[in-house]
Amino acid sequence: MKKSIFILGISALLIACGSSKESSQKTVAKPAPTPIDVTEFAKTITQAELKEMLYTYASDEFQGRETGEPGHDMAVNYIKNFYTQGNISALQSNGSYFQDVKFNQLYTPEVSFSVNGKSMNYFDDLVSLSASAKANINANEVVYLGYGIDHEKYSDYKNLDVKDKIVIAKAGEPINEDGTYVISGSADKSKWSNGRQGRSSKRDAAKANGAKALLFVDDAAFKYYAAAYKRRADSNSSIGLSLDDGKSDSNSMLYMLVSEAAVNSIDENLLGSETPKSLTANVALSQMKKSETIISKNVAGYVKGSELPEEYIIISAHSDHVGVNANGEVFNGADDDGSGSMAVLEIAEAFKMAAEKGQAPKRSIIFLHVTGEEKGLLGSQYYTDIDPLVPLENTVANLNIDMIGRIDPKREGDRNYVYLIGSDKLSTELHNLSEEVNNKYMNIELDYKFNDENDPNRFYYRSDHYNFAKNNIPIIFYFNGTHDDYHKIGDTPDKINYDLLENRTRLVFYTAWELANRPSRIVVDKPIDKTAGN
Repeated sequence: MKKSIFILGISALLIACGSSKESSQKTVAKPAPTPIDVTEFAKTITQAELKEMLYTYASDEFQGRETGEPGHDMAVNYIKNFYTQGNISALQSNGSYFQDVKFNQLYTPEVSFSVNGKSMNYFDDLVSLSASAKANINANEVVYLGYGIDHEKYSDYKNLDVKDKIVIAKAGEPINEDGTYVISGSADKSKWSNGRQGRSSKRDAAKANGAKALLFVDDAAFKYYAAAYKRRADSNSSIGLSLDDGKSDSNSMLYMLVSEAAVNSIDENLLGSETPKSLTANVALSQMKKSETIISKNVAGYVKGSELPEEYIIISAHSDHVGVNANGEVFNGADDDGSGSMAVLEIAEAFKMAAEKGQAPKRSIIFLHVTGEEKGLLGSQYYTDIDPLVPLENTVANLNIDMIGRIDPKREGDRNYVYLIGSDKLSTELHNLSEEVNNKYMNIELDYKFNDENDPNRFYYRSDHYNFAKNNIPIIFYFNGTHDDYHKIGDTPDKINYDLLENRTRLVFYTAWELANRPSRIVVDKPIDKTAGN
């Protein structure tokens, strides 16, 4: 008994000592991880480097970077070389930085148009704004829509069936007896009579209601396009681009600008009325497109995420501009969008440095330079609608940078600002994160002037972020506003405010950093119905 008790006692003592040792080991605190000083990486984004790069990218040598032209090829190769020299990986598994985008380069189409046996002349009576479409329409009826508006407060389509019909609409919008506009309820015009946006809104409404062709009457616009397109026809120059997605375009709606005289040949009293009505008329309208296939390129580099590599933040800018005018003058596009393109490169460099120092972002970051923005957001549309290089459902957010190097004339003397558009459209979390990041790091005034859904400029729909937003991917569009040199030869690198370009670029970097490193991806709490129109 005593021996057993002794042995048990020794065993108990050994166990107790072992437990004590294990307990002691468990309570030893591990060294706290060294806090990440993200400002170290942000400081690599400098106005000196931005200036040096932009003076090259927006030089005459790059010939205005027009999509499909040699100058744009130089631009995308400049971007690719930056990534290769900085050891920033290509996104695609085959090691290519380039995503080929196939376009139809469009020329003046062959159009035939007659009303009650009377032939109309191209350039004199009509021009096509849908040169990629093919159609052959014979009708004994046309439908006059008045303004051609389809809005909850006023619709010319109410109780009207226009499916597969030719429709006519005119410029403008209805006005109340007190001089206010019916749709806005104020002295401000709505988008429906806002120049190009008004025309495209009426085009989209006709298409959504099933029309086969829209004849749009706006003499000022007609004269402008007729003259411009005739100059291009005379020199055998392209009039535009369309995506070549391999699908037939024979079902596309024809969209024509027509002269008042051409419409008066149908009914000389028609345009004085706002009341929609059906008209009997023998109309023959056909169009055959003339085009050739060209290849342009998106560029995509990335830094792989350390913990959630299959979730992606896309930082984008467009690589193209509008080329050279008939006099050989170069549209350098330093602000539009040389500023955004160089900002993306500097942000990529900052993330690469973080990765090299063992601080790679948790989520992957894609640096996407899209082509064809000036031709209708075509490069980003190709990416989202035809060939996403990563699954859209794995894309957490898109931060799009388009013109951040100048000052809106309305902000002279109050320059520490940037316009933010879209941050709250789909995700409350994204908007709040954006505000918090700015307050923590930059203290730039975030101006939401153009974020209003009723803003007549409709900038939310006019840059590459929109192709992500329409797919319920939260976006922020960073923008300095337009200025006197917008789309003119005066948009040169000497007019860039490089201190502002540096600050705004750092803001985008910090926002991307927070998006990439937060524990969970931001939530889309305000999704849009993808089946609905704008």
